[in-house]
Amino acid sequence: MSDAEISGFLSSQGLGILGLPTEGEPYLLPLSYDYDGDSRLYFTYLVGSESRKSKLSEGSENASFLVFSADSMFNWESVQLTGTLRKPRDDEATEPAEGAKRAWRPDLFQRADLSGGVEVYLFDIREQSGIKHTGLPPAFERAQDTASDDN
Repeated sequence: MSDAEISGFLSSQGLGILGLPTEGEPYLLPLSYDYDGDSRLYFTYLVGSESRKSKLSEGSENASFLVFSADSMFNWESVQLTGTLRKPRDDEATEPAEGAKRAWRPDLFQRADLSGGVEVYLFDIREQSGIKHTGLPPAFERAQDTASDDN
């Protein structure tokens, strides 16, 4: 995928898998996001007093994020991002512009007492790659080839 295709795909989605490093296996969690349309994702964590994702996020600057869509085994796309995960500085916005907000938010956010239980993290994209497959099932491709040979 080109950079423009990757940007368009990230803008059209709102959910992915965040991978945080640990001493053993990576810690993976599904997470909604907002995308600024350029080089940054915004994550909003709903945290408790013993939040593992918050502790791992603070303990490591590097992270990976995978966004994917699979309509069928013949029509799918995915984008892999690597970058720096960090809390925003005082002078940085903690949300993208209103038009860039696309994150899906679980109902839990609406029902929870958010006083003190929300943390915002910025994911500055360092590297990105994407792959897309849009094709027909092999039986349909063979049928089309046969049909064009008959003409």
